[in-house]
Amino acid sequence: MFELKKSGDKFHFVLKAGNGQVILSSQMYASKASAMNGIESVKKNCGDEKCFEMKTAKNGKVHFNIKSGNGQIIGSSQMYAGESGA
Repeated sequence: MFELKKSGDKFHFVLKAGNGQVILSSQMYASKASAMNGIESVKKNCGDEKCFEMKTAKNGKVHFNIKSGNGQIIGSSQMYAGESGA
């Protein structure tokens, strides 16, 4: 479930799992319409493995980014202990 949030004069969204845990957080957007476009982009691109980018931190934990068709990062996951968790 997507949840749109306002922080000051900017907007961002989070994607929550069925248990309410945040699994993806977006960048900040200047307008509500831009944030809504970001949500639509995630919906459009989430089925394409090419749009997922796995990253490993120095401590060995991993997270993933979802990218739009033009390669821009739309959102990032939380950190996971390993790739199997992500």
